[in-house]
Amino acid sequence: MATPPPKSPAIRKAPVNDVDTAQETAVSTQQPQQWNLGLLWGVLSPIFLGIVPILAKVAYAAGVNVLTVVAFRTVIAAVFLWAGMAIFRKELIRSSLPAVLSSMIAGAINGLGSIFFYTSLTRIDASLGQLVNISYLVFVTVFLRLAGQTISLLTLFRTALTIGAIYLLTRGSAGPADWLGVGMMLFAAITYAVQLVLSQRIMMDIPAPTMTLYAITAMAVVVTIAWFFAPVDLRLVSSDGWQAIGLMALVTALSRLTLFLGVKAMGSIQTALLGVFEVVVTIAIAAVFLGERLTLLQWAGAAVLLASIFMVRFEKGVPRFIDWWQFLWRRYLPKK
Repeated sequence: MATPPPKSPAIRKAPVNDVDTAQETAVSTQQPQQWNLGLLWGVLSPIFLGIVPILAKVAYAAGVNVLTVVAFRTVIAAVFLWAGMAIFRKELIRSSLPAVLSSMIAGAINGLGSIFFYTSLTRIDASLGQLVNISYLVFVTVFLRLAGQTISLLTLFRTALTIGAIYLLTRGSAGPADWLGVGMMLFAAITYAVQLVLSQRIMMDIPAPTMTLYAITAMAVVVTIAWFFAPVDLRLVSSDGWQAIGLMALVTALSRLTLFLGVKAMGSIQTALLGVFEVVVTIAIAAVFLGERLTLLQWAGAAVLLASIFMVRFEKGVPRFIDWWQFLWRRYLPKK
């Protein structure tokens, strides 16, 4: 039996000069470096996000109402970002009209979700809230699947597991089940997933800090409008309340910036998976400082939820992003 001839090695064009060699080396090392940096941002983001619900509980304990917390932590975060960009990276403020509008649409959606998020935290524990909120990891896959593709059986199964896990988490609480509070948090998770999916497509054309700036600006506009429907006398807010709001603003700005940097480098699914650390951070801090404890049934629900999240590694054919930009802004894009 004749043996097949050995495969000839691929012919590689020799670099013309040292400049070509340097360019090839730069290209070969750029992707691993980008991934490692994206991994760093993706880990930092859930740490910051995990602290936010705890600070919200501190603000509520200081007597600050929900809309005041939501509005001023977002407005102050926007001021932080605008000041930082104006001082250090002024060139990133300018961008195209489609980029600015798209970023603001994504931010406005998340701003609406943040109202539900923080209202929910007045009704349920921070640990339970963060566990329900982490279901956005499953919704990211669902929304990406909706980009002209069929929902797979695995996606349906993971969604069913998520619903079952939320049921266990709610029914297993030590006190009476607060379905309204859980429903508000679930709505917040869906809006957060929408923002993640949209942001990846937007950042194919603009830097992550630019999108962060305009997304948080839109969030600030949405929540400020909501605050004006029920304004309060700000002189009644205690110094402890303002301190908690200020820390929330700083953490919010950092969490959004690191989130979008991670999405740009690794994609929405990979960045979302790292969001599991949000739960770990929140549960640990809530147990130490707020005395919150999960029941046995809630731990079972948490295990089911995490199983549905990590099944994403078996998902096949999930698109990296939804190319909705072309559909919405085609009239503003240059003609080829």
